[in-house]
Amino acid sequence: MAVHASPAAVSNRTLEAALSNNVLISVIDDDESVREATRGLLRSFGFMIETFPSALDFLGSPRLHQTSCLIADIHMPAMTGLELHGRLVELGHAIPTILITAYPDESLRARALSNGVICHLSKPFGADELLQCVHQALGQGTSTEGPS
Repeated sequence: MAVHASPAAVSNRTLEAALSNNVLISVIDDDESVREATRGLLRSFGFMIETFPSALDFLGSPRLHQTSCLIADIHMPAMTGLELHGRLVELGHAIPTILITAYPDESLRARALSNGVICHLSKPFGADELLQCVHQALGQGTSTEGPS
């Protein structure tokens, strides 16, 4: 995943709020290269990032209750990103969620957004797109396909 953006791409207000409130963004993807690229990008903007190779690892982590925004791959073994989102809602811990996928599917996108997912991005996505979705998630914005 190529990610190129300047720090000016993210709103100063969002960044200041994230840093002052110790916002934690958790990234869950079974593809290590995507996890690390996403971690590096978001850290470069000052966000605290925790990564997990699976939904089950995240669910078993003490970081679950500290997470303010979740970025999860849709297609993962054992539990998909959409299933994870649903499980968190069932547990009463609905974390603003951004789903990412290398396999776009219109019906899955529509179902995710109707179930409260904040953003849906297709890989490869740009840094500006991801940062806009993070800003939206941290501000509890409305669901979207992703920035145009």
